[in-house]
Amino acid sequence: MFKLKVSDAKLLRDMATAISILVDEATFKIDAEGLKLRAMDPSRVAMIDFAWPKTIFEEYDCVEPTKICLNISELLKLLKRAGRDESVELSLDDKTGRLQVKIMGKYARNFTMPTLEASEEEVPTPKITFNVKAKSTTAGLSQAIEDAQLVSDHVRIEADNEKLVLSATGDLMGATITLQKGSDALLDLEVKEPSKATFSLSYLSEIIKAASATSDIATIEFSSDMPVHIDFQQIKDGKLTFFLAPRIETD
Repeated sequence: MFKLKVSDAKLLRDMATAISILVDEATFKIDAEGLKLRAMDPSRVAMIDFAWPKTIFEEYDCVEPTKICLNISELLKLLKRAGRDESVELSLDDKTGRLQVKIMGKYARNFTMPTLEASEEEVPTPKITFNVKAKSTTAGLSQAIEDAQLVSDHVRIEADNEKLVLSATGDLMGATITLQKGSDALLDLEVKEPSKATFSLSYLSEIIKAASATSDIATIEFSSDMPVHIDFQQIKDGKLTFFLAPRIETD
């Protein structure tokens, strides 16, 4: 019912890696426009919203809208066998209901893997008004998160008109990382109202680490004690965004 071909195997592998951070089993929607996924992690703390329009693919053929659920870890095992200069073709065998993964390069490899029962859950996009919008390099953001991880398992992110500040406090040490507006790391900053919120570093670090392979630029939006929205700039109008619920601090 569909055949999708990606000319750069690394592109597909990096995207699957980013998805695997939150979900083990992912239900994709494939239609005339492209490939989509919106899902929450099992703890309902984080959400991923992913979409690739058909223009990203070297070949794209979808006879009718389809839902397909895959074990992402198993898919990644196959994609890791593909080199950067190799292409990957995904198709569904109508007779067996199995996904066919064809890797083409110096030689051809054909794999099949089972599909799972597709989820019928519709995950809505959170309706949030953001007071802060910060555009940063993913490298700079990743470094700041790594610094915060040295001292704590959570980080407070706050912003005013001039800077974005990440602060972390542990039992023995503390850290404050300041990104100034217009610096090499913080490319732009728009603040309607100074805001701050605290987030789990275990989620935040894994999201940024995985997604940084797909994008050089990240846009962060948040308001005080509200979920953070992180959008990773993609090629050809692709979309990779995450929502992460805040860690509510009590006095």
